[in-house]
Amino acid sequence: MKKIGIIAKDIPAALKAAKKLTVWLESRGKKVFIDRETAASIKRKGYDRAELPALVEMLIVLGGDGTLLSAARHVADAHTNVPIFGVNLGSLGFMAEVSLDELYDNLEKAIAGKLETEDRMMLSTSVIRDGKHIAQYRVLNDAVINKGALARMMELRITVSDGHLTTLRADGLIVATPTGSTAYSLSAGGPIIHPTIHCFVVTPICPHTLSNRPIALPDTVVVTVCLTSRSEDVSLTLDGQIGFPLMPNDVVEIKRSRFKMRLIKHPTKSYYEILRSKLKWGN
Repeated sequence: MKKIGIIAKDIPAALKAAKKLTVWLESRGKKVFIDRETAASIKRKGYDRAELPALVEMLIVLGGDGTLLSAARHVADAHTNVPIFGVNLGSLGFMAEVSLDELYDNLEKAIAGKLETEDRMMLSTSVIRDGKHIAQYRVLNDAVINKGALARMMELRITVSDGHLTTLRADGLIVATPTGSTAYSLSAGGPIIHPTIHCFVVTPICPHTLSNRPIALPDTVVVTVCLTSRSEDVSLTLDGQIGFPLMPNDVVEIKRSRFKMRLIKHPTKSYYEILRSKLKWGN
């Protein structure tokens, strides 16, 4: 690999790491492309984050899972299959598996093609209003329909590939990928799903009927959710980072995206070890 991209979270530790990493890569003959915000702080030429995936052969993300989520969307939106090397500088880091102390040894192996990658499923989410597609997003973790702090409980009609599933009265609904099953869905009572399983999970948020439980569905189906109540202050939230206001009778269509995220795996830590560590099982 000759062309390496860097995206860093706007925190001192990540910016310091980006500066050191840039020098390290250039000393090995690599051409480095840095996101514009990070580049400005370390006095280098920068590029829009959306531009980077088309310019590089690997993307290094310095931060946490939130930074990696936005990077994954940029890669998918650029219609590329660039692998992502996640370095954890955050507090949790399910996807950003490599610590800063492990960075350089593992990066040498990754550049040499000696580390495995793992494909992570993404979702394609569309908003349909009056029969017209008015917004479309790709997400790695989840698409969430939720209400504002003072809004009333909403009613949602949920259909799975033209078959009626349920009409749900709740505070909202989460549709999560296996990667996203350890995020908001988990806190709402959803199951943990291994990231390579071909399914996604639909998890109600505080349902009025307690028998409404999370359900895992095959990734071949299309889930459509219609906001049938007159609820105000209802939004669609993508990966916890992008919001879109919904109106009564709007339809949200969710299906597997044809794009996947290629995540460079940690060479020694298994998924179960990371899960056990992050959730503090057995402590």
